[in-house]
Amino acid sequence: MEKIAVFVNDAVHARHILQPMVVEGVAAYWVIVACPPTLTRHIGRWVSGAARAQWRERWAAELFADLEPELKAQAGSRVEKLVARRPLVNVSARLSARLGPLRLLDARRPRLGKADEPISSTQPTDTAMRWVAPIAITTGLSAVLAMAD
Repeated sequence: MEKIAVFVNDAVHARHILQPMVVEGVAAYWVIVACPPTLTRHIGRWVSGAARAQWRERWAAELFADLEPELKAQAGSRVEKLVARRPLVNVSARLSARLGPLRLLDARRPRLGKADEPISSTQPTDTAMRWVAPIAITTGLSAVLAMAD
């Protein structure tokens, strides 16, 4: 049985990535690693650490409820759920040490202008992602100025 760890931050985006793998009909041991969005630094004034942890757990429960039935649809498939604590490289290393050979799948939704944290030490970091937002803004402003003339 193949072991696959899927790092997810959005169920809809992950469903599109996982659909071809689930359709194959091969039973697998799935580990869903929920990567909750980080809260802003200003939220710390108003929300306690326990409330943050409770929010992370509720967010992860909704994500697991969306993805788990589809992954369990194949006969013999098993699903394990995990809420990630940063850094993700350490999470994937602990999973590999505990489960042995493991395929890592990054099914996180990319964010505009922000590079995602790598899930393994061998994953290349994309430095060009930091230019996406400024280029999109200047392109939009250029289009507006061109239409104004």
